[in-house]
Parts: sequence; structure tokens; C-alpha cells
Amino acid sequence: MLHIRTPLILHPTLSSASRRIWLKLENLQPCGSFKLRGMGLLCSQAAAQGKRKVVCPSGGNAGLATAVAAVSLGLQACIVVPHTTPEATRARIRRTGAEVIVHGKVWDEANQRARELASAADTEYVPAFDHPVLWEGHSTMVDEILEDCPQVDTVVTSVGGGGLLAGILTGLLRHDRRDCRIVTCETTGAASFAAAVKAGHPVRLSRIDTVATSLGAAQVAAWPVEHIGEFDHECLVLSDDDAIMGVVRYASDQRQLVEPACGVSLAVAYLDHPALAGAHDVVVIVCGGVSISAQLVAGWARLGA
Repeated sequence: MLHIRTPLILHPTLSSASRRIWLKLENLQPCGSFKLRGMGLLCSQAAAQGKRKVVCPSGGNAGLATAVAAVSLGLQACIVVPHTTPEATRARIRRTGAEVIVHGKVWDEANQRARELASAADTEYVPAFDHPVLWEGHSTMVDEILEDCPQVDTVVTSVGGGGLLAGILTGLLRHDRRDCRIVTCETTGAASFAAAVKAGHPVRLSRIDTVATSLGAAQVAAWPVEHIGEFDHECLVLSDDDAIMGVVRYASDQRQLVEPACGVSLAVAYLDHPALAGAHDVVVIVCGGVSISAQLVAGWARLGA
């Protein structure tokens, strides 16, 4: 097991006598995001099968998680990122010892190149979000949540490609907790999951336009779209400003940095959003993210002052 068991803490000021807001601190994983759970499991299976190299297309978080997992397992790692991935994130991935290839304007183009590079027999393609082994790995956070807070009635989570959501659904189904409400969170310029749920199947967005770049999957995985209906759920689409507010408020009151892709879920709690009406024990997945800096957060804080 390459990931750590992360804390579930009560948010002191957002909680009240009638509703408790719990934070699942996946930002504390060694790679800075929940991704290590799934990537760690997939890379471990690849190593057990005798693979020597892994290739992952990523905007940042999946790539860093794959690189961290590969190093721990003695595998070579090649991470293919689009030009939109910040140089600081590329440098962070390189520092693990992984090879970083920059290809394409968007993730889909990086993904195509990664598939080409993963054609060798000793190489494993590690998808960013659409794979049942990833979901199985991510679902371990549900085991921990239910052990720490068995009375949870609502889970709030960001959705990019759908890997985290699929992991949460997988875990809840395994524990027969269909009574748990799911609140999914996206930003206006990357709301591919909300569009898919509305259509009844994955749809491809014509463009991604959001500060929450880690949510920027033009098309989500099909499985979570098919299975979200087994739960009471609400698909929220908030603004970039809301996501940034979530980042800044969280940095101020918890002294931790997370990406806007995570801030959009935190914003639901900070806004006391109507989607939480009637909930008593809410768990917000603090999914983390590495493409963030103190300078960025400070700049946003000044703009909001």
C-alpha cells in the first residue's frame, strides 16, 4: 500500500449543532492528492506482472501520483503532459526521477501520445481516471470515512474525469450505503459530468474554460454517469470565483493550499449551499492538487479583499 490513511477532521467553524462538516484530507497524501490510492494500486499490479515502465497522460496530479508510485516500486515512469500544465508542476514531477514529455494543447492530445508510448510489452498505460482498478484504489478512502464517521449522510466531491467519484460510488456500493447522498461539484467552464447526467450518457464539451484546470476533462468516464442514479444526488456547477473563494478561505482557516478543483467542493460548505439542506454529517473530500502556490493564493486573496 503506497498511500496513507488520511485524517477525517471536523471543521470547527462551519459545523453547528444541527450539521457537522467533516474534511477528508486527501491533500495530505505523499503526492498531494487522492490520486495515489488508484495509481498506487494500478502500478503495484503492473510491477507484479513484470512490467518495467509506466506511461501516464496527465495535467499534473495523476502524473505526479504515478511518478511517486513508480519510484516506490522501482519502475520507470514517463508522464505526458499538455502545454497547459504549469512549468512548476512539470518540474515537481521531474524531481521524482520521472521523464516528462510535453505534448499537445489539451489533455486529450497528451493522452493519444501516451497510448503510443505505452505500446511496448513491458510498459503499462496508466489512465488518468477511467479504469476500474483506479476506482478500486480510490474507494479505500470510503472504508476510512465509514470507519471514522459511520453516520455520514452526505459526501461532497469534485468531478473532473470521474475517477474520484467512481471510487466513492464503488466504496459506498461495497458497503451497501446507497442511503448516502452525493453532491458533485464542477466549475462552469468544465461541467462535463453535469452535462453527461443531463444527457444520460457522456458528452464531449467543445472547450474547457476554467481556472480549475484539473477538472478539465472534455468527457467523463461512463461508469459513474451510469451508477450515480443509484444514489440521491445533486450535480452542482459553481463559478470560478466560488472555487477560488474556497481555496482562499481554506488556506486562511486550515493553513493548507489546494487547487481550485478542490476549492469548488469546499465552496459548497462555505456557501452553506442549499444542496446541504437536511444533512447532518457531511464529508467534503479535500482532494488536494499540486498546481497551486502561495503566490497564486495570495494574489487571489488580494483581489477578493
